[in-house]
Amino acid sequence: MQENFSLKPYNTFGVDAKAKYFTEINSIETLKDALNFSKEKSLPLLFLGGGSNILLTKDFDGLAIKLGLKGISEKDLNENEVLITAKAGENWHEFVMYCLKKNYGGLENLSLIPGNVGTSPMQNIGAYGTEIKDVFVSCLVLDLENLELKTFDLEECRFGYRDSIFKQEGKGRYVILEVTFKLTKKEHHIKTEYGAITSELENLGIAHPTIQDVSQAVINIRQSKLPDPKKIGNAGSFFKNPTIPLVQFEELKQKFENIQGYPNGNMVKVPAGWLIEQCGWKGKQIGNAASHKLQSLVIINATGEATGKEIFDFSTEIINSVKEKFGIELEREVNII
Repeated sequence: MQENFSLKPYNTFGVDAKAKYFTEINSIETLKDALNFSKEKSLPLLFLGGGSNILLTKDFDGLAIKLGLKGISEKDLNENEVLITAKAGENWHEFVMYCLKKNYGGLENLSLIPGNVGTSPMQNIGAYGTEIKDVFVSCLVLDLENLELKTFDLEECRFGYRDSIFKQEGKGRYVILEVTFKLTKKEHHIKTEYGAITSELENLGIAHPTIQDVSQAVINIRQSKLPDPKKIGNAGSFFKNPTIPLVQFEELKQKFENIQGYPNGNMVKVPAGWLIEQCGWKGKQIGNAASHKLQSLVIINATGEATGKEIFDFSTEIINSVKEKFGIELEREVNII
């Protein structure tokens, strides 16, 4: 247990906020010990995974717990399916690479997403036509109210777009300890129709892609337009893509002919990056915070000296300008602490 501890290395924005107490746990027993410590001192809790989806706007006057649980196990279901379970502290991308090395399919479109396995169900991470819910089986959690273990299945997690029970009524109650996925061993479902995957595969000269080829295409695309958090502080996509009624979209199309949208019934998903770019934010910098020059959906700690409040205020200005121009209110995807 450490006091007055800097969380700068533990959040991908590189914000230098401090925690009153900090500890890293590697077992359920040490986790329970840390929770009992927090209860005795009436401390609020902050659980840290890869630190890739949080913005620390101030010092944390409580106990920050880094989840260091590690381990991967497998169980064959049949000739074509395998259950694979990873502990919460496993790095997400390294876990995806582990699966691809074994030729297990289902996660390849989620390559190079920052963070750890334990946080993946919280916001139903997704990219290039795939979401966690497509391969999710269950997750083991610790209930903070009674320190009992509980398993959530797919239905109980109530996954939505960048959403789950862990962001709604279960927020702050459960700690995810491990996640189980069902992947394919032979008959893989290759998804190349979303985004720039098809054109990237053409660039690579690949006509009949494997799951490994799809992963490499995704990695190439992400590296070409998204900044590496190890080099410049960011949390990936800062905003959710808003979904608006079809009627509203048609009205906007009368005014903005080039507006992009993906219809789904009576609703249309509008790319937040396009909206932000149309408001002139792409590459714009105010103080130490900026919108990335290649992807306006990403806010960066441009100088490495930005405070969390500075980044938050920058995001608020973006939200206000998009609402003023398009009548659409963007929602932050990043958790604000």
